[in-house]
Amino acid sequence: MRHFVVGTALFAALFNAAIPGALAQPYPTKPVRMIVPFPPGGATDLLARVVGQKLGESLGHQVVIDNRPGAGGTIGSRLMLDAQPDGYTILMSSVSTHAIGPHLYAKPPYDPTTDFTAITEVSVTPTVLMVSATLPVGTLKEFIALAKARPGKLNYGSSGVGTQFHLSGELLKLLTGIDMAHIPYKGTALVYPDLFSGQVSMMFDTLSVAIPFIKAGRVKALGITGAIRSPALPDVPTIAEAGVAGFNADLWLGIWGPAKLPRDITDKLSSEIAKLLKLPDVRERLAAQGMEPVGNTPLEFAEFVRRENAQWSKVVKSAGVKAE
Repeated sequence: MRHFVVGTALFAALFNAAIPGALAQPYPTKPVRMIVPFPPGGATDLLARVVGQKLGESLGHQVVIDNRPGAGGTIGSRLMLDAQPDGYTILMSSVSTHAIGPHLYAKPPYDPTTDFTAITEVSVTPTVLMVSATLPVGTLKEFIALAKARPGKLNYGSSGVGTQFHLSGELLKLLTGIDMAHIPYKGTALVYPDLFSGQVSMMFDTLSVAIPFIKAGRVKALGITGAIRSPALPDVPTIAEAGVAGFNADLWLGIWGPAKLPRDITDKLSSEIAKLLKLPDVRERLAAQGMEPVGNTPLEFAEFVRRENAQWSKVVKSAGVKAE
């Protein structure tokens, strides 16, 4: 009898070893940690909490938001480099951390295309190019012509050096050959008074913030930064439509896992997030923040991020921008 028991136990052990995960419980079996590399209360944090709540409900385990701000999102993003690739630590991050930020450093803190596993792009926020109402232009072509006629005389304001809005201006300069000075502010809200008065010629900002000023006639909207027009401003062309081919500078947010995250876990997270982004209450909450849901596949997101890195690395190098 003893030999039978030992033999049975050995057979079971060999059987289980031959079928990895045969007796494993399906993912997840415990709470999931979502790192947000920005402070509480900002757009990234708000989206993370909306997605985290719904994802927790669909997975059957809580998604815990862990804010780790600092260095433009670099500190929190770097935490993923030491995370186990088991699906219990994921990251909500942005164009600034995964397409712009790494290129600002002589020694990049990480490689956004190889040190992470792309799960899905969660949202995109259209932005708009605005000029001062004091400028004698009504279209982007007229603005570019004016800038070329006055090299170095026009300028643009942004929310700070190395930000998306700063580099959007540099992208415009790179694609059109115009010469404009950059004036960094500590936030876009501080740019508007100078844009109204004409001390600042141009700026970029999100539609949700800019629309009241556009509709009040205090600024002129000349182009939308994305690939398609916005229903909120249907008469404003995309910047590409307005004559600057290849211009695309939307703000986007996405979910990442550590490098080497198993395909089944990656696909499960991507699928669940895509489903929740279709829920009416989620779409309503995103719309209130000026965000549009995406929910693409891991492969689509990874390819998109590669294209974004190619574009922004070129812009950063051309402008000579470095992290402050």
